[in-house]
Amino acid sequence: MDTIFALSTARGRAGVAVIRVSGSLAWSAAERMAGPGLGPRRASLRKLRDAEGRVLDSAVVLLFERGASFTGEDVAEFMVHGSPAVVAAVESELGRLTGLRYAEPGEFTRRALMNGVLDLVQVEGLGDLLQADTERQRSQAMALMEGALGRRVAGWRDVLVRAAALMEAEIDFADEGLGQFDVQAAACIAEVVPQIARELRAVPGREKLRDGFQVAIVGPVNAGKSTLLNALAGREAAITSAVAGTTRDVIEVRMDIGGFSVTLLDTAGIRASEDEIERQGVDRALHRADEADIRVVLLESPGAEPVVPPRPGDIVLVGKGDLFPGHDEVVSGLTGVGVEQLLRRLAERCVAMTPSDGLAVNLRQETALRLAHEALLQAGTELEKPEHAPELVSVGIRRALSALDGMMGKVGVEDILGEIFARFCIGK
Repeated sequence: MDTIFALSTARGRAGVAVIRVSGSLAWSAAERMAGPGLGPRRASLRKLRDAEGRVLDSAVVLLFERGASFTGEDVAEFMVHGSPAVVAAVESELGRLTGLRYAEPGEFTRRALMNGVLDLVQVEGLGDLLQADTERQRSQAMALMEGALGRRVAGWRDVLVRAAALMEAEIDFADEGLGQFDVQAAACIAEVVPQIARELRAVPGREKLRDGFQVAIVGPVNAGKSTLLNALAGREAAITSAVAGTTRDVIEVRMDIGGFSVTLLDTAGIRASEDEIERQGVDRALHRADEADIRVVLLESPGAEPVVPPRPGDIVLVGKGDLFPGHDEVVSGLTGVGVEQLLRRLAERCVAMTPSDGLAVNLRQETALRLAHEALLQAGTELEKPEHAPELVSVGIRRALSALDGMMGKVGVEDILGEIFARFCIGK
């Protein structure tokens, strides 16, 4: 397998840049450029030189031995000064060495998967960590990356392997009358099924935490929607005007609310109009409001009829609260009245929509869990029959095991690896 190298830190000017080399020739490449006497896990300050002996930079060089590195291979890392010229010079010299080539996006992490350093769920957790914008996204990604879901699945797998062995024993000793293998297998299945079901129920909320919540601000024209959006975002994201119908399209602003990634949607004012463009804006507003996870419904005045039928979880407020002093359920983007309270309520809504006990976070993981759950339900149903077929039960258990193994990247995932690693940057 080729020895690969790439810049592992962001490109551009910085105090320090890290260039990683992984593969069987990594250590020899480090000695070729930094000189002999390097040792594993010992930082060495060295002059990096090209083939003609010219100094490229002064760098800290670290070696990691096979089996104790990020990729599971021999790894060398050069911590050089972070100027584009230095990085380019070191990369150019590495590229001249026989057997070395520049890494593809995600190739270091892919090697970690191939070498058993990470499982596929941990790889996805790392990808999520690299994309995390908020504290809650970081925390969720770290739980995956540290193997929390893998440990949970390993526990289920141990129980199901025992169930499979019990069914094989029933098949082998059917005429012997030895033990109640079916009863014991049924107990194993009954132990795992509700745990997988609980995990499945949590996926939509945790996927929403991973991808972000959408909050639509809806109301009639001139209800203060755009002014409120600007106040929540802390900048002039939307044009505000006393002229009714200023907002024609949906304006999106992404922000962090209470550690949650939230996309605020400022929509066109809802009213009947002869203007074709404004009608299209109203249609889009109603469509996005229907799809939103949370809606802030603004009223023209206390007691006014909302422009959309309220649904559970909606936050209904009077939009221009500065015009109605003394009322409780008001907000004003102009004066700031009620803005902090609205932010707290939005954070509370996000908390209520986020399960606290799940670990799976995406459609791939959900699909694998669902396949395992359905296979076990079928196996359990077969076991309940007075004259059950142990072969069918065994097949169901093995299908569940195969689905769980596929989720962790142990079998049958080659066709999806390209999609997963496409999200990674070069150098990771």
